[in-house]
Amino acid sequence: MLLNQVSLDPITLNGLLRACLELNNVEIGGQLHCFILKLGFELSCFVSSALVDLYGKCGLVEDARRIFDKVLCPDLVLWNVMLSCNALNSLEEEAFRVFNLMRLENLIGDGFTFSSMLNSCATLGSCELGRQIHGLIIKLSFDLDIIVSSGLVDMYAKSENIEDARKAFDDMAANNVVSWNTMVVAYGQLGDGKEAMKLLKEMLREVFTPDELTVASILGSCSNASASYEIMQVHAYVVKMGFHSFLSIGNAIINAYAKCGRTASALECFNSVPEPNHVTRTSLVGAYAFNSLPKDSIEMFEKMLSTGVMPDKIAFLGVLSARSHAGLIKEGFRYFSLMIKHYQIIPHLEHYGCLIDLLGRAGFLDEAFSVLTSMPIGQRSDILAAFIGACKIHGYLKLAKWAAEKLLELEPNIPVYYALISNMYASEEQWHDVARVRKLMRDRCDHKVPGCSWIELGGAIHTFVSSDKCHPQASEVYCFLGILLGLIRDELHAMDENVLNECAP
Repeated sequence: MLLNQVSLDPITLNGLLRACLELNNVEIGGQLHCFILKLGFELSCFVSSALVDLYGKCGLVEDARRIFDKVLCPDLVLWNVMLSCNALNSLEEEAFRVFNLMRLENLIGDGFTFSSMLNSCATLGSCELGRQIHGLIIKLSFDLDIIVSSGLVDMYAKSENIEDARKAFDDMAANNVVSWNTMVVAYGQLGDGKEAMKLLKEMLREVFTPDELTVASILGSCSNASASYEIMQVHAYVVKMGFHSFLSIGNAIINAYAKCGRTASALECFNSVPEPNHVTRTSLVGAYAFNSLPKDSIEMFEKMLSTGVMPDKIAFLGVLSARSHAGLIKEGFRYFSLMIKHYQIIPHLEHYGCLIDLLGRAGFLDEAFSVLTSMPIGQRSDILAAFIGACKIHGYLKLAKWAAEKLLELEPNIPVYYALISNMYASEEQWHDVARVRKLMRDRCDHKVPGCSWIELGGAIHTFVSSDKCHPQASEVYCFLGILLGLIRDELHAMDENVLNECAP
């Protein structure tokens, strides 16, 4: 065009800028920007919108803002692109500033505007700001827009306000697969497998076909709840609909079965994946480690290395955890060294936690203390708690006291850590310290969350806490426990009589 002296217009330039965005090539975009300035198109809202979009999606927010500020009378599209640029780069406060400036210019906004604002609220985790935007959306009737209403569901879900998310979902004028997925993902993030399954059934009744994201999210939520009955149902649906060809679904099924303790089913799913990738293999390494099968986990990891698959930090976390359970100290250090020196993977807190747990379990508390204090990243409460537990088992009270002080500095409001430290002092019969820690817990913590036991029967999960009378079959449970205790007492009595008879002259 240039060689033939054909004059360029905004449509030509926009097409070129879109091509730069598709190629993710900001350098050529910068050259085009110079050319746009030379041709005098920098004041065009149409061209400037494309430039702001390019720079925003490449993370160059300052450049995008300079272009925006030069346009004398930006139109709604340009305002929206600037809003989206800030939201995309997690600059929530700046997004709200742009939104307020837009409102001062008497521009109402459209569905794209409010979708960007809701995305900012979701990223910020501010439910209160989201409610204000929600009020404005209803006032302007944008709640009828399916993209905006899906954004409302997503905003409430990411703020962990599942009740308002569900209400926003139920109030939608029309649903599509995106809105259904948003709600399913919300339940998945909270680990509510039961509600996710109910939603899947409703989705099928409404003649919506779940996609890959829907199924993966439901599997994730069911695995968090350890709901094996639901996982088997979803697995059957996956096979029926042919979703098992998706690697993400296969990986999700392996992970779900692993978290339910069904390692045989996880292995069967692994074997059915035609071309497993490193995520698939890592899922199985983690599955074995999670279910205390260290030899199988290590064997799977070695197969990964032998087939030339590049392990990532999650794979190393699985194999280090397996070494920890097996008590293989030398091998654990070998893998830790291999991860850093050969694969150039920077260890995270979880990797250090496995190393400390490995040493602590074996009674090498001084070495574990050395690793704990020399970590290049800060200590974490769960690692300190594990270290205290190891010190308690092996009688290293001095180190345990040091860790206890650090732990209470990090997490002063969590009752379970006070209970751990109190039990440690009780095991050494240091009753004064037990009373002191218990008093600290009463002063600093609002309440103690009781531990619970649970069992899944016929697809329903039954939970119990100490002295629980809330279960609908509590009277039957206690009656049966009474029968068992009676049988145990009779058995012990009979054993005592036999011992006395054997000892009699």
